[in-house]
Amino acid sequence: MAKARWNDQVIAETDDYEIVEGNVYFPPEAVDERFLEPSSHTSICGWKGTASYYTVVVDGRRNVNAAWTYPTPKADAAHIAGFIAFWNGVEVER
Repeated sequence: MAKARWNDQVIAETDDYEIVEGNVYFPPEAVDERFLEPSSHTSICGWKGTASYYTVVVDGRRNVNAAWTYPTPKADAAHIAGFIAFWNGVEVER
């Protein structure tokens, strides 16, 4: 079981996840979208492609760009297409 928690709120939970470069990637249906706000921030990984980010919002507290996803990854990362990972203070346990 993997869980992502921020500001004492579980924002993602699943038994079905992927580990890539030490990060837990949650399938979209395992993430509570009420706590995600789309961000205009992007980054580029040489082998995964372009990542899009979300700001995590819980009880009015904002954690800017604390979640990311690869909506259309390169072929080698196709298995994480649309999956969501967290960082920047979001606690992820597995």
